[in-house]
Amino acid sequence: MTAILNSLSRTILAGFALLAVILLIFANQGALGSPEWLLFSLRWLHILCGVMWLGLLWYFNAVQIPSMPQIPDEQKPAISKVIAPRALLWFRYAALATVVTGVLVAILAGYAHQAFTLQPAFRAIGLGMWIALFMAFNVWFVIWPNQKRALGIVAAEPAAKAASARRAMLVSRFNTILSIPMLYLMSAQSHGGL
Repeated sequence: MTAILNSLSRTILAGFALLAVILLIFANQGALGSPEWLLFSLRWLHILCGVMWLGLLWYFNAVQIPSMPQIPDEQKPAISKVIAPRALLWFRYAALATVVTGVLVAILAGYAHQAFTLQPAFRAIGLGMWIALFMAFNVWFVIWPNQKRALGIVAAEPAAKAASARRAMLVSRFNTILSIPMLYLMSAQSHGGL
């Protein structure tokens, strides 16, 4: 068991293996592999990726950013050179995977056009989708380029680094604001929240 828990990839694979065992034991065997089950599986993957994305968004805003002033200067490179770049990698690709799986769910379930055009029956999910797309745009085209300068991944003058760090933080905070109505709208569509 320690061999599994000592490796992140083995830990994640063990989680999927456990899920497979649970499905084989409890799932309606005829349903596995059906179009409905495949759509549900894609929706579940969308939620899993979204948890990773928003979990990291909230980690940055509730833990890392407020903690940085309390960390001694000689220890800050551990965050800026090791932890932050890896967390930002997972953050970016979780955002991308969330958007891709969400759009695929909307297409396969047959409501993509209605949602993207904010038609009345799909207005909540549609607005949630537009907010999520805007947030993902911020991740890839505002936060990440600014973080690359702030963390020294891309060369920048000290003043530009500081300005980039501030810009990345402010846009990240804006995404945190947007995450609250976005999550509400996503769940409200199918659970009677509007």
